[in-house]
Amino acid sequence: MAVRLDKVPPPAKLPASPNAWVWLGLLLLALLLGMGLTLVLGGQSLGQQPVTFWGMALGLPLLIWSGLLLVRFMVHLSLLSSAEGWNEAREADWLAKLRKGRRSQQVLAISLYTALREEGDEQGDMQYEALVGGKSVLKTQPVRGKGEPTARHSAMAPVVGESGALLDDAAMLLRLYRQVLSDIAETLQAFPAEQPVTLVLETDSGVPLAQQQDAWQLAWAESGIRQTPTRLERKGLDAVDHWLDVRITDPALLLVVALCVAPEPLEDSAEVAVALLLGNRLTQKTVPAVAYLHRPEQEHGITSETLHYAARQALDWVPLKADALKRLWLVGIPAKRQGDVNTMALELLKPEPALRDLGALLGHPGCAAPWAAIAAAVQAARREGQAQIIFSGNVVAESALWGAVVMAAPSPQ
Repeated sequence: MAVRLDKVPPPAKLPASPNAWVWLGLLLLALLLGMGLTLVLGGQSLGQQPVTFWGMALGLPLLIWSGLLLVRFMVHLSLLSSAEGWNEAREADWLAKLRKGRRSQQVLAISLYTALREEGDEQGDMQYEALVGGKSVLKTQPVRGKGEPTARHSAMAPVVGESGALLDDAAMLLRLYRQVLSDIAETLQAFPAEQPVTLVLETDSGVPLAQQQDAWQLAWAESGIRQTPTRLERKGLDAVDHWLDVRITDPALLLVVALCVAPEPLEDSAEVAVALLLGNRLTQKTVPAVAYLHRPEQEHGITSETLHYAARQALDWVPLKADALKRLWLVGIPAKRQGDVNTMALELLKPEPALRDLGALLGHPGCAAPWAAIAAAVQAARREGQAQIIFSGNVVAESALWGAVVMAAPSPQ
């Protein structure tokens, strides 16, 4: 459940104190009325009893006025106590929501493969330079394994299998599963075999589901990872938001594996394989973090105002000022929302950070979209030492966008 600071009720207005001039005026009026009524109704005999006369003329009005003033003060104190109690409870609720909203996860390891990563780029350095440099590989090209048909997309470089033939879609899927798991396995070796690991697995592919499952099982068995994962049935950045809400003290690691291979439809798509290993800051002390992924914020609507709010809130969860950002990463932004995103970047993020749209460079990576942007942002934050912000969607015009900030982990002393 999203943390909504804008839904915290406003503070109660403190009641106004009794007005001294009003009550002094009432006192004077009461004394004048008391004197007048005593003179008119008291009779001649009352004038011969000064104690009784002054008691009725001034004492009784003063007593009534004092009683009314006491009641007024009692009502004021009751209202003040109620308002202060409400405001204290509201402040406690606001602080609790703020602390909850400002939770973040450690990024322990990442693996990212796109069409920009060539053979021999073991650490992904050339891929990173191509991404930040704005190199595009989105083009019209033949569809793998189908000969003549062409489509505008980015695809992994053709790979020759052991048989000497080019890998088909299913074989490419298996190869990418193996690659990302191999990269993450290096970090998981530092943890004991009984270390709990929760898995978010997302695959966007035209490969039949049964073959996808077989490929995953085989790649996991070959990875050498000793831990046994349990599945988290949540997708996209909602999985991170949920984890920060309810499992922030959980000792489990969160492993995200997302692939987009030969998706359907293929037009304007991107083949991407990405994995992220995340840890809880309160429980994970075995491996130092390379970066921090702060709570993602989803739009609560699809307008320019909701996008501005999401951007501001994503920054406030850090907390971070916009001028501290180095780069804005975009992926899966619907054409209908491109104007809102550009306006937000110009108006809110000042001075304007460098902007990289993975959709323009690679195409849309399907379910891997937010994870690919996070992986790229982590690489940039590590190398540049500055914060990166991400906005991701699923290219559907009526879908709300997500914003999140990635910060580089401080260098060990």
